[in-house]
Amino acid sequence: MVRNSALAFIVLMGIVSLFSDMTHEGARSIYGAYLGLAGASAAVIGFVSGLGEFIGYSFRIVTGYIADRLKNYWFLSIAGYVVNMLAIPLLALIPENGWKYACILIVLERMGKAIRQPSKNTLVSFAATQVGEGKAFAIQEFLDQIGAFCGPLLLFIIMLITKGDDLFFVYRICFLVLLIPACLTIFFLLRAKRKFPHPELFETESDTDEKFKINTPFFIYITAISLFAFGFLDFPLITMHVAKKAVISETFLPLLYAGAMFVDAFAALAWGWMYDKYGIIVLALSVFLSSFFSIFIFQYHSVASICVGVLLWGIGMGAQESILKSMVTHLVQKKSRSTGFGIFETSFGICWFAGSWTLGILYDYSIAWMIAVSVLTQLAALPLLFVLVKRYKL
Repeated sequence: MVRNSALAFIVLMGIVSLFSDMTHEGARSIYGAYLGLAGASAAVIGFVSGLGEFIGYSFRIVTGYIADRLKNYWFLSIAGYVVNMLAIPLLALIPENGWKYACILIVLERMGKAIRQPSKNTLVSFAATQVGEGKAFAIQEFLDQIGAFCGPLLLFIIMLITKGDDLFFVYRICFLVLLIPACLTIFFLLRAKRKFPHPELFETESDTDEKFKINTPFFIYITAISLFAFGFLDFPLITMHVAKKAVISETFLPLLYAGAMFVDAFAALAWGWMYDKYGIIVLALSVFLSSFFSIFIFQYHSVASICVGVLLWGIGMGAQESILKSMVTHLVQKKSRSTGFGIFETSFGICWFAGSWTLGILYDYSIAWMIAVSVLTQLAALPLLFVLVKRYKL
């Protein structure tokens, strides 16, 4: 009975994630092209994408600590979602050549995610102990990425319907339409709170629960995923490159991102189920497969190579959102789990920021160097993951 209730809660929060990702991943699919039309350079796009992720992740160490202190996970989740969802439709209001305003809203949207994410992950983790950490976060990510698939697809349809010479105006309409799933996100979040006001009751207190400590396995894990994050560049740089090389029409860019999210959804399900059965070795496999995506996207300029690269990128994203969170639930006790999520996501975000900015600069200087740095830093995570497998039996 408790397990069924926990599963129902996970699915309901997954629906929240579905509409949330429909909103911000739909927007993300055209961020790069939109910023380019608004006057931003490749270095600026790389910097802003990285800065948004940096703030969106680094601030989580603060919000995670606050959540553990206050134990008011619902309040922080709701506050973060409101900021997160409202920033995106406001992008429709920026003037031409107003890339600075767009950058502020993009960063603000990431700030909203920073406020809500540790608390939201902690709420889900309570229920995850009833159904399996890998499965729980895999279900979350699957529904999440269905939304991430539908968002760009919706924008693709809108762009076809409103096709015209003024692409900047078309993008404005796209951002305005995203107000609909944004409102649905808040509606289902409030419904989840009303139906499950105390998800912490799903997980019983452990006699070993104590203050959070950074032990050796957690430190090794954080180091490994930080290397992975550094080399795993953000999608706006990919869309900017594809548009610049005219490999795929700009009208189809949202569809390209939708494809990546579709792969992400099913990859997350597979990785999550495999993680519960085989452990962290599954993460090592996903890192190895995804590390070569930049070669196919940036070295070769054909539709086939771009699709292969996006496929590998989606495999990496699926692992990020399912296995990475599952490991934190496994390594950190209940009483300080938001702090653990905050530290994990802060480290990940700092390295994603540094990597996105560095790779954006390298793109303007030498695409070959950019590819090399991307691939090698991701592969550098593998020895550390194997240490966790061999020495700590994770």
